Amino acid sequence: MKRSYGQWWKEAIVYQIYPRSFKDSDGDGIGDLKGIISRLDYIKSLGVTVVWLNPIYSSPNDDNGYDVSDYRNIMKEFGTMADFDALLKGLHARGIKLVMDLVVNHSSDEHEWFRQSRSSRTNPYRNYYHWWNAESGKPPYRYSLFDVNHDAWRYDSLTNAYYLHYFSRKQPDLNWEDPAVRREVFDIMRFWADKGIDGFRLDAFQFVAKDTTWPVWPQGWEEHFMKYYAMGPHLHDYLREMNQEVLSRYPVMSVAEGAGNSFDDAHNLVDEDRKELNMAYAFDAVDIATSEGYSLVHLKEVFTRWDSAFAEKGWLAIFLANHDQARLVSRFGNDRPTFRAVSSKMLSTFLLTMRGTPFYYNGDELGMSNPGFTKISDYRDVATLNEYRHLQNTGGDVAAYLKEIGFSSRDNSRTPMQWDAGVHAGFTRVKPWIGLNPNYSAVNVAAEERDANSCLNYFRRLVRLRKDNPVLVYGKYTLLDKDNPDVYAYTREWKGMKWLVVLNFSSRAVPLPADVSTAGAKLIIDNYAAPGKPGELRAYEAGVYALQ
Repeated sequence: MKRSYGQWWKEAIVYQIYPRSFKDSDGDGIGDLKGIISRLDYIKSLGVTVVWLNPIYSSPNDDNGYDVSDYRNIMKEFGTMADFDALLKGLHARGIKLVMDLVVNHSSDEHEWFRQSRSSRTNPYRNYYHWWNAESGKPPYRYSLFDVNHDAWRYDSLTNAYYLHYFSRKQPDLNWEDPAVRREVFDIMRFWADKGIDGFRLDAFQFVAKDTTWPVWPQGWEEHFMKYYAMGPHLHDYLREMNQEVLSRYPVMSVAEGAGNSFDDAHNLVDEDRKELNMAYAFDAVDIATSEGYSLVHLKEVFTRWDSAFAEKGWLAIFLANHDQARLVSRFGNDRPTFRAVSSKMLSTFLLTMRGTPFYYNGDELGMSNPGFTKISDYRDVATLNEYRHLQNTGGDVAAYLKEIGFSSRDNSRTPMQWDAGVHAGFTRVKPWIGLNPNYSAVNVAAEERDANSCLNYFRRLVRLRKDNPVLVYGKYTLLDKDNPDVYAYTREWKGMKWLVVLNFSSRAVPLPADVSTAGAKLIIDNYAAPGKPGELRAYEAGVYALQ
């Protein structure tokens, strides 16, 4: 089946909001729904068409809301269901759709399902989770991403059994092989869809299908982690059932976190004739950046390979940052004061001129950067804290780890949104739940609103450009000068239009690639305020040209 055009989710520009860090309305140092409501006009001013909201369900907050204790209620720190209804109404009144996280690989251990499940081996909810009876010995090892011991089986003395948790020990994995679990999830989805939300982002969903014969994994499995953890048996059966029972019955979009282990996996998730999901986002590119840097040639190869695989059918999300990654400009650009703004604009240009649905994380439109945390007490993330404890317990190099997480920890992107230069960056009236980036006095919404050449106003121009020009949504992508270590150049072609995008990913001026010409082209947008030298790209310069 050839790709079809015109679906709203293909033309969407998604703005991700991390509620805990967006805006505090009640003075407890934690962002909330009323805080988001108070900034709806700001969100509208960006021009984005969809808001993706990180989890707001009732939760004990072991993993900042990704441990859900009640899927039909709102976390008390965030507000009430009436606040949610007002938020949804306010977004829709401004022409903005709302996508919610669906966190159903696991629940909280404080969810009533799990309380019942662990109460006895004969409880009707027992099979909602994965249990291994202790009299059979220890279960075959499974790796936990967040546990301090990295052991995904947690012993529970109440019934002399182990339960499975791929993430924190307070996040027991749901057993999707039980039809009752699937019915519960579909009922939850219908509850929110009936409220009028516009889509679901399926968190960690490629992990839901496990091989419950629990084979012993071979030596060296760690090198092929996703092969063993993701896209297990029956995953597509579950998704087709979800599509039939829920997704096909509502005008909603669906996106999976992760795209499997191969292009075939990804196509099986998102191709229209599969009747599963609308799109997925792959991690191949976002995982390239490390504290040692990254190769632009490698980045180009990854994005080009994925685009080629989906040139005729299927659809992907485009992203380089979110709540699980450090800040965009700190990872892929240059967050030193000299280059922070211009490299941030360059990266925004890239994200908004590629084929696929762009997902853009709140604060990146300001060029927000990593905060420079230096002490473990600066962090709040369960994965970061437990890995530090693991290294302490095993004699690991905690100093090296502190240096690494200063670059890579998820908490780098979770610092409060910087609204103004006032107390606590205008985010709250009291000490915030996590520390601020010290640069908020200069990098903030109020300051950038006043600067016509700011990251914020440049982002707005890019959004308008993409919305007004389908060539940037659907146009054929062709990479130019693939081996150039500094410049990422490509064309987009659609219905007689041909546009050129040239991006300098380096901190120095470089010549325009030999096979790239802007002669006679019309400059559409550039991230510098004034023209440069012909045939040269300034540090982190981004230019978009109409060739025909």
